[in-house]
Amino acid sequence: MRFCMVTTFYPPYSFGGDGVYVQQLSNELAKRGHQVEVVHCRDAYNLLAGRTSSTTDHDHPNVTVHSLKSPWGFLSPFATHQTGRPMLKSSRIKEILERPFDVIHYHNISLVGGPKILHYGQAVKLYTLHEYWLICPTHMLFKFNHEACTHKECLSCTLAYRRPPQLWRYTDMIEQAVKHVDLFIAPSEFTMNKHLEMGLKIPVVELPYFTSRWEWQETTPRRSSMGETPHFLFVGRLEKIKGLQELVPLFRHYERAQLWIVGVGHYEPVLRRMAQGSPNIKFLGYQSGENLRILYRQALATIVPSLWYEVFGLVILEAFSQGTPVIVRNRGGMPEIIKESGGGFVFNTDEELLDAMEQLVGDPNLREEIGRRGYEALQQKWRADLHVQRYLELVEQIVSRREEKLGGEDFVAPVYKDSWSSM
Repeated sequence: MRFCMVTTFYPPYSFGGDGVYVQQLSNELAKRGHQVEVVHCRDAYNLLAGRTSSTTDHDHPNVTVHSLKSPWGFLSPFATHQTGRPMLKSSRIKEILERPFDVIHYHNISLVGGPKILHYGQAVKLYTLHEYWLICPTHMLFKFNHEACTHKECLSCTLAYRRPPQLWRYTDMIEQAVKHVDLFIAPSEFTMNKHLEMGLKIPVVELPYFTSRWEWQETTPRRSSMGETPHFLFVGRLEKIKGLQELVPLFRHYERAQLWIVGVGHYEPVLRRMAQGSPNIKFLGYQSGENLRILYRQALATIVPSLWYEVFGLVILEAFSQGTPVIVRNRGGMPEIIKESGGGFVFNTDEELLDAMEQLVGDPNLREEIGRRGYEALQQKWRADLHVQRYLELVEQIVSRREEKLGGEDFVAPVYKDSWSSM
């Protein structure tokens, strides 16, 4: 089959888990003999990163990447942001999407094409809800950059983020655009329910992420066996929504283990000032590949203190792949993973976080047992082959429904299909 992935960010021109997922899915499909093309906006990455990427990524030979770059530079994604249309890249994107693909899979489309891009092409159309862009101008449902949103005040919140309002959001552009998508995919039950709760009428099913980044390697020793200071690990972007500002003060006074922080971001200077040069807190910068795998493997646990509604939490699966427990805040889709796996702890307060940390520091056997649970759950629920199998089944079901309902004619999905909930 021929697939086209449409996304604003794609490694190495990406920031978070959505880009990692798109790349992993593309390569897993390619390894199984499918042809995959990826369309992404390099200008958007350069605009938000303030630089171009100096690294390279290697995809399977069956993956073709269209890294779109306009002579207008940052004006291209800005025009898309303000109009909800591909604008300066429209002819190139339309030319690609009108090719005879079997599936067009949209991901984060905010700066690569806006809602209007959902009209392009005639293939089966999927859309993964990696964030809350369809129901939130700031993508994150993190109100005033301060707290999880429970009551929408979109205009004032957008201005608080120092972003220009998007007037097209006050039209029916999104409502009309989503009619062109056959099926929306939510990585967690929470994310699925949140979109429906906020009034978006879409056909949606849950399909969790997977990870194929590493295999378990027993030969890598645990930190505790190496005679070095035990540590907890944070992996992610250093931004306010990730909640590190609540971890750093705690670890300045915690004597039984250190906090190692992997990642870069705009909030790093603030976090470093909060750390006040504490020897108990280490900033390791960007890490990848084998270095990152070993950091996961040797940590007492990975802590995910996010303050926003995390859609899923790919770092949780990455930690599980190394038999490492995870401690997550009770927010968004993350608690679902811990509940299904038994591979960690969920906390609401600093006291509950400290209690979880104390249990892992004080009982190596408990740490090994919880880590083993996470690894076994990963193998049973979140493997690449299971994900791809379910993904292709969804595609086949959509094709069958198109043929049954319209006899193979051009198809526009209805606004909502209750029957998807039974799949």
